[in-house]
Amino acid sequence: MKKFLANALLVVATVLVMAGLFEVACRTVADTGVQYDIEMWKYATAIKRISGDPAIGHEHTPGTGARLMGHDVTINSLGLRNAEVAPEKPAGTTRIVMLGDSIVFGWGVAQDKTMSVELARDLAAGGFGPVEVINTGVGNYNTAMEVAYFLKSGAALAPDIVVLNYFINDAEPTPSYSPVPWYARNFYAYAVVGGAWDIFKRTLLGGPEWKTYYTDLYQDGRPGWATARESIRRLVAYCREHGIRLVMTNIPELHELKPYPFAGVSAQLAGIAKAEGIEYLDLLPAVAGEPAPSLWVTVPDPHPNAKAHALMARSLADYFLLNRSPPGEGTQPPP
Repeated sequence: MKKFLANALLVVATVLVMAGLFEVACRTVADTGVQYDIEMWKYATAIKRISGDPAIGHEHTPGTGARLMGHDVTINSLGLRNAEVAPEKPAGTTRIVMLGDSIVFGWGVAQDKTMSVELARDLAAGGFGPVEVINTGVGNYNTAMEVAYFLKSGAALAPDIVVLNYFINDAEPTPSYSPVPWYARNFYAYAVVGGAWDIFKRTLLGGPEWKTYYTDLYQDGRPGWATARESIRRLVAYCREHGIRLVMTNIPELHELKPYPFAGVSAQLAGIAKAEGIEYLDLLPAVAGEPAPSLWVTVPDPHPNAKAHALMARSLADYFLLNRSPPGEGTQPPP
C-alpha cells in the first residue's frame, strides 16, 4: 500500500511539474505578443464580461485595459474603446455611432488608427464640420448583438448618424455564455491548448472549407441569418422613428479580394438595404486594388490592419462628404 501511495504521489508530482513547465513555456515562448489565440484570451479575460442581457451576450468591462497585439487597449467608462464621451452632444456637432465587431473595435490596430478615428479625421479635413465619431465595436459581436446593444445603451448617445458595419460572419447565431472556470481565466496553457485543439479538429476531423462555411450561413432557413435580418429591421424602425440617419456598410473578408468569393452575399445585403430603404456602402472597392496580405494584422490573422482601416475610413468619409444629407433629402457636393 505504501509503495502504491508513493508511486501515485510521484505521478501526481510529475504531472504537476510538467504542467508547470508547460505553463512557463506558454508565457515565455508561445506568448510573442501577437499570437492570436493568446491575445484573444487576454482580451476575453482582461476586458470582457458576461452581459446581463442575453441578447447582447458579452460586453466590455468599463475602465479596463490591456496590451493586445502590440497595442495598448483602454476601455472608457461606457465600456467603449473610445475617448470619454460627454453625456450631452456638443452643440453644432454631428455625432456618428459606429456599430460593429472586432474590426470596428480595431483588433490589432492602435486606437488612433482605427476606422472610427480615421473617419473623424477625414471628415474634418474634408470640411464636413464639427463631428464626433464614437466607436462601439466589441470583438465577437454579430449584427443581432450590435443592435441589442444599441437599443439598450447606444441610443442614449443621441447620434445623428448610425453606421451599421456588417461583416460576413454576422450571420452566425448569438452564443450563450456562462461563467468561465478559474483555470480558464488564469492559465496561458488554456489558450494554447484550446487553439491547438481547434486546429486539430479542423485539420484532421474535417469540417467545411472557410468559403463554404461563410456562404452556407446565408442559405434559406439558417437561424443566424434570419435573426440578422430581423435585427436590421428593428434598427431601421428605431432610427426612422427617432429621425436618425442610418447607413449600412459591408466590410469585405480580406482572405481573397480578386475575385471576391462572396459577391452573392454582398448582393443579398444590398438587396436588404434597398428593401428597407436605407443607405448602403460596399467597402470592397476601397481595398480591392491592394494585395490582400498587405491589409492583414498578421499573416495568420486577416483582421484589417491600420492600412485597411485608413482605406475603408476614407471611402466612408468620401461617401458622407458627397452625401451631406440622405439621398432624396438635398444631397450636397463637397465644397
